[in-house]
Amino acid sequence: MNLKVLRETVIACRLCPRLVSWREQVAREKRAAYRDQDYWGRPVPGFGDPRARLLVCGLAPAAHGGNRTGRIFTGDRSGDWLYAALHRAGFANQPTSSHRDDGLKLRDCYVTACVRCAPPDNKPTPRERDNCQRYLVEELRLLKRLRVVLCLGGYAWDGILRTLAQLGQRLPKRPSFGHGAEVRVGSYTLLGCYHPSQQNTFTGRLTEEMIDAVIQRARETVKLS
Repeated sequence: MNLKVLRETVIACRLCPRLVSWREQVAREKRAAYRDQDYWGRPVPGFGDPRARLLVCGLAPAAHGGNRTGRIFTGDRSGDWLYAALHRAGFANQPTSSHRDDGLKLRDCYVTACVRCAPPDNKPTPRERDNCQRYLVEELRLLKRLRVVLCLGGYAWDGILRTLAQLGQRLPKRPSFGHGAEVRVGSYTLLGCYHPSQQNTFTGRLTEEMIDAVIQRARETVKLS
């Protein structure tokens, strides 16, 4: 399998009936602000440089973000924060990500999520999470140069640890998530960052300076790998 085949496999996935129903319902009903747009309404594959040394992992596509645009972290405020920060660090060619044909390109970076369909209330079930883990496992296998994984939130941190364990890389003690957390797991360095959700950015729990510091640490670690 290669990344192109994996992308098509993800897009065609219908393993989770609840998620299939929800993503398609959202795509039919739409948000008023986007009522004239065609929603993607399918699983959202990973996106970026196939030679990436940095992987950025989130929880799942947003109902009116990735589920609308068809690209992870695209078309919502979380994506605005993430791609602007990646651009400031030199991983992206532009600071905005509005739709999947907007010219955005990533350099040495690949962006993905633990769950590929938008879940109701942003809360996938354990079974849905486990169904999707096969795709994350395959991405890590295919990204041969990968050395650093930036986990946006505790859900992604736990998901990456489970994925690495499935790939035979495990720690004797499970490390705790925190903003700025850093741990070595086999040949990978994991970095923790608060998720750039509106709840975190509006309240100041995550600032531009904080996300920039973690992404700069990712860049430094990539250069040393």
